[in-house]
Amino acid sequence: MTVTVFALAVPLGELRSQEPVSATADLRQQLQSRLVELYQESGVPGVSAALVLADGTVLPLVAGMADTILDTPMTPESRLLQGSVGKTYVSAVALQLVHEGVLDLDAKVSAYLGAELWFERLPNHGEVTVRQLMNHTSGIVRYEFNERFIADLLAAPDKVWQPVEQLAYLLDTEAPFAPGNGWDYSDTNYIILGMIIERLTDNTYYDELRRRVLEPLKLHNTVPSNSRRIPGLVQGYAGGDNAFRMPDAVIVDGEFAINPQFEWTGGGIASTATDLARWGKALYEGSAFDPSMLAVLLDGVPARLGPDTEYGLGVIIRPTPLGASWGHSGFFPGYLTELAYFPDHRLVVALQVNSSDTRNVRMRALQMLLELAQVAVSPGSS
Repeated sequence: MTVTVFALAVPLGELRSQEPVSATADLRQQLQSRLVELYQESGVPGVSAALVLADGTVLPLVAGMADTILDTPMTPESRLLQGSVGKTYVSAVALQLVHEGVLDLDAKVSAYLGAELWFERLPNHGEVTVRQLMNHTSGIVRYEFNERFIADLLAAPDKVWQPVEQLAYLLDTEAPFAPGNGWDYSDTNYIILGMIIERLTDNTYYDELRRRVLEPLKLHNTVPSNSRRIPGLVQGYAGGDNAFRMPDAVIVDGEFAINPQFEWTGGGIASTATDLARWGKALYEGSAFDPSMLAVLLDGVPARLGPDTEYGLGVIIRPTPLGASWGHSGFFPGYLTELAYFPDHRLVVALQVNSSDTRNVRMRALQMLLELAQVAVSPGSS
């Protein structure tokens, strides 16, 4: 398999590196060399990564293939699906609304959606708060791995899903725990949050995202994954026996095997790794909303995502050898994404691979990310 290498240093905004050019070039080369080693060890078709250093310097890195059949190399302009990392944007929009006094995190969801005819059929409908949706303590479980939903998704690959149609797979079911008395990761929570955002803004979520986040931060390579044809999206590989029963190569003749639009505010974003890393820098250094909201974002609860790991409002807070990290993991058939910000070092690392075939991949995306972060923090140590 061909190994493609590419690395550039791009300044973010008006910030400039305080290091000599040679030091930045040396670091870039160390990172690129390490990425190639990790790519070769991992067995993934291709990997796209980017780092944003403390001074704002952006370092895109790639290795491997965007399409193994067409022999197309991965480049810094390659877009990949972010999966659940898309929840970070939903959270940012919600926290903007909180700061504006439009949304109350501790209000019950019924205050916003209680008049809907289906609402009283939703598990835990009477007690769930907006905050419990955002930190996954609502007791409202996932809809997307429901076998009936998967069958319906495959039977109608062009279907544009309405949120209430997705909630229908959970109506009249029993919640596993009362609100606030447990933790269970669920896209459904963020689907409901998206419905609230649209109700409060009288606008579509994607229009609000574009107006509030993507345009102000100049994230021009970040787009909605709301169609079977997503410009610039590289081929993804889901494995031969995946949960969504899709073909291994998820894009056929330029079209995704299913309509990824259903993910919506559960994720719903495609981007380059460079744009994702720039987003992480803005988000976790308080530029995506009023800085007073950062402490609210990071107010976490224990989460079943690893030892001593917490989940805030759309953010995974985990210990690492480099200190705490703030970020998110993402999965969509054919793609895995990791985003991490290391506050002790003001370092962001974003990493995406075009394979979700975890049974045949030899290294987790998160481990690859941590290895790159270690090089950035301690050049020459690896």
